[in-house]
Amino acid sequence: MSPLVTLERADGVAWLTLDRPDVMNALSRPTLEELRAHVATLAADVETRVVCVTGAGAKCFCAGADLKERRGFTEEQTRAFVALIGDTFTDVAKLPQPTIAVLNGHAFGGGLELALACDMRVAARGVKLGLTETSLAIIPGAGGTQRLPAVVGVARAKELILSARRVEADEAAAMGLVNRVVPADALRDAALELAGAIAACGPLAVRAAKEAIDASQDGGDLDARLLTERQLYLDRVLPSEDRLEALAAFREKRPPVYRGR
Repeated sequence: MSPLVTLERADGVAWLTLDRPDVMNALSRPTLEELRAHVATLAADVETRVVCVTGAGAKCFCAGADLKERRGFTEEQTRAFVALIGDTFTDVAKLPQPTIAVLNGHAFGGGLELALACDMRVAARGVKLGLTETSLAIIPGAGGTQRLPAVVGVARAKELILSARRVEADEAAAMGLVNRVVPADALRDAALELAGAIAACGPLAVRAAKEAIDASQDGGDLDARLLTERQLYLDRVLPSEDRLEALAAFREKRPPVYRGR
């Protein structure tokens, strides 16, 4: 049977592709299980420096949960599915590598929640995005009510979620939901340009910086968050070979060669 999610790796960049274009890359249980297994593989992969998440085809990044499958669920099965989709997206969010959602097409419901679980989003011009669950008499259950306010602000998130409004990529970029909007035929190149810029930096430093930024989103005491930042600097990057390589490369007027050590 063909994979529902493919994983490709080259030059420090991994591509996770939802591969169900015939059903708008909808998230079935088997699809989520494959996605979660690939994410676990990447979490342990020190050679991968950036992870890009996209969908197959040109119409849809991901339409959310597979409603045809869910129509046959009992309430108990639905509870288990909601837990699975939420846990899978949490695993994506906790990847040590920076993650980029490459929005080749529309992203609704759980599809946008998957994109929100990524660190950055690059979209093809004209795609539409929305947390549309309230129009189906449910709520975003895979992190949307928590991650969207962190990206666009509480009032804007309430407007979008409570009205189930869909926005086009340019409006999404204006509110900070999307980092970059490019023509569809330039999407992969734009994602690779961003991924390449990140991959060229010191991998230990990039991972530490991501961890420090993520810690800032947990709230709590500023002094504690500043201490986390300092500890990551002093304990993780200061003793690294990469830091010494950066100094040597600067002195010798050459590009650094980072090895993640």
